[in-house]
Amino acid sequence: MNELDQVALTGRLTAALRALESRRPDHLFVDPFADRLAGDVGRQLMVEFGENSTIAVRTRFLDDRLTALRPEQLVIVAAGMDSRAYRLDVLRDAVVYELDRPEVLRLKEELIAAPPLGERHDVGVDLAASWAPALLDAGFDASRPTVWTVEGLVQYLTADDVRRLIDGITELSAPGSRLLIDFVGQSLLDSAAMRPMLERFAGLDMTWRFGTDEPESLLDGWSCETSLFDAVGSSYGRWGYPEVPRGTPGVGHGYLVQASRVDGQRA
Repeated sequence: MNELDQVALTGRLTAALRALESRRPDHLFVDPFADRLAGDVGRQLMVEFGENSTIAVRTRFLDDRLTALRPEQLVIVAAGMDSRAYRLDVLRDAVVYELDRPEVLRLKEELIAAPPLGERHDVGVDLAASWAPALLDAGFDASRPTVWTVEGLVQYLTADDVRRLIDGITELSAPGSRLLIDFVGQSLLDSAAMRPMLERFAGLDMTWRFGTDEPESLLDGWSCETSLFDAVGSSYGRWGYPEVPRGTPGVGHGYLVQASRVDGQRA
């Protein structure tokens, strides 16, 4: 089972970039499974699109937040080639639910060929459709505080699908739940500097469809702490560009958001 659609293949590109970071002497993290999750197809995609620091920064940001939060119940949305359930020690005592299409989850299990550190459940779903019933059927407890990660996903969805996804997460989030999610700014989608890469993505049916420079506006019922990719990257020593304030005209941004469920009301 090796055939995935083009958007799902971006997970293998992400794994190749994580493998590359893991080999650096000054690595931000070590993902011992990344190379086998990438495979030849992931490495070929990395040659096509080139090396960049975005994946390393995003991975370290989420690793740090998860380590600090020490979740008891974690949902990894669009799990793709994410190996945290197998490599992040803080998850040994967590119950982890991984959501993605069944063929993606099957391929990952075949490639990793190792047991997870703790309790892990595959939940095969279409995230652009109704996915909550399958998560609940897998044992998810909506009465408990949950940590959710949504990594590298929303730019591939339509605006309506993004809203439905976030509404679904909000509906299942008890007070005290946390959401870790990244967004591409519309400013970045409109950037002339990004146009060649976005055209290459579109040519491979990996089109980026959604961007926002106001991610907080999508997260009703959540208290948000929003960080710019360039500020986080600079703090890790992985950003080769000057930091530019949010909202600077003509400058594209990406956003890393940590949100806390505050009102306890179901959407």
